[in-house]
Amino acid sequence: MSVVEHTELAQRRELRTELPGPKSRALSERRAAVVASGVASTMPVYVARAGGGVIEDVDGNTLIDLGSGIAVTSVGNSDARVVAGVQEQVADFTHTCFMISPYEEYVAVAEKLAELTPGDHAKKSALFNSGAEAVENAIKVARYATGRTAVVAVDHAYHGRTNLTMALTAKAMPYKLGFGPFASDIYRVPTSYPFRDPDGMTGEQAAQRAIAAAEKTIGADQIAAVIIEPIQGEGGFIVPAPGFLSAMANWCTANGIVFIADEVQSGFARTGSWFASDHEGVVPDLVTTAKGIAGGLPLAAVTGRAELMDAVHAGGLGGTYGGNPVACAAALGAIETMAADGLLERATHIEDLVKARLRTLAETTPEIGDIRGRGAMLAIEIVKPGTKEPDAARTAAVAKKCHEQGVVILTCGTYGNVIRLLPPLVISDELLGEGLDVLTEAFAS
Repeated sequence: MSVVEHTELAQRRELRTELPGPKSRALSERRAAVVASGVASTMPVYVARAGGGVIEDVDGNTLIDLGSGIAVTSVGNSDARVVAGVQEQVADFTHTCFMISPYEEYVAVAEKLAELTPGDHAKKSALFNSGAEAVENAIKVARYATGRTAVVAVDHAYHGRTNLTMALTAKAMPYKLGFGPFASDIYRVPTSYPFRDPDGMTGEQAAQRAIAAAEKTIGADQIAAVIIEPIQGEGGFIVPAPGFLSAMANWCTANGIVFIADEVQSGFARTGSWFASDHEGVVPDLVTTAKGIAGGLPLAAVTGRAELMDAVHAGGLGGTYGGNPVACAAALGAIETMAADGLLERATHIEDLVKARLRTLAETTPEIGDIRGRGAMLAIEIVKPGTKEPDAARTAAVAKKCHEQGVVILTCGTYGNVIRLLPPLVISDELLGEGLDVLTEAFAS
């Protein structure tokens, strides 16, 4: 299957120097003097250009991108429609602040969100800058609309790095350690994790386990919102068992609780549907989006039932840069490319191609405990052979070997033992196959 390449970069892996090369090493020295050590980078190579399925560094090395800037550049790093929209908008104006002098681009993005997010009910949106900011505001809306304060998240969740979203996030290191105290009235219940749940546990049973914990420790009438990633991201690309999400959503509806789907990483064609909630037929009350929405520019949104979004008083939602016109122009271009170039179908094709390769690899690789995911949001959970004990060291070693060979691969998981694959949806089959060849060789080493 071929795709249209919106880049002049040659779509091939080519290593001209060791990694990192001399120019990247020089930049690392400059960085060490002025950039905070708390800001880390997976690969110490500095980017000169990127597009399609490759990244070119300042030393002329071309790397295969299987990370998409953490699920951001689904349409590639330099999509033609995104570039054209941004250039035109920059020439018109860069900023007025929508809360002061509004503009059409914000409205057009909200119209697209109303069209594409799950459900056919009346919807409204508010635009922000980052996924964490979207989550914060979704919680604000839920608390205001319900008059309740308790918020329920689940095990292995990741929702951001602000104080409130750190409270919602499960994993301490590196996201939470030393940064407390955190926002109050946040509670955590079990989720559905098929690889680690008791054998035979269904999605409905996992939901009842979570509901029982929430009712016992909090009380349904105290809960403003339940927030869940339909496919968990940083927690390990965990796809819940069928029926889990719908059972949780139904319980929320029955008890006046706002069901929030955090689609920051899974949204916008990444999983083969516009949103991961679509796979389960779940219609959330609120949806948070960011990452893939704008082809690499900072934009995020809360979209939800009109009566919920309109509950908040005028001025209660917003921000100086929220829904910046340049980012909105990028989003309109990215969404057009996803629809016009068949990227939802492309994500499904990527899933079929990658899972077939990974299943073959697993036949001779006993440390592969699980292969999971949807669309181009795929993962390998690595364990000690013959057990389900996480093997973070082996995971790191495989990722390092891929990095040395010029393939950008990311890890994740509560236990640090998951390799995640997030290729741009515009990557060619040939380039993707070569990246998987390198991954296969890394497991063999």
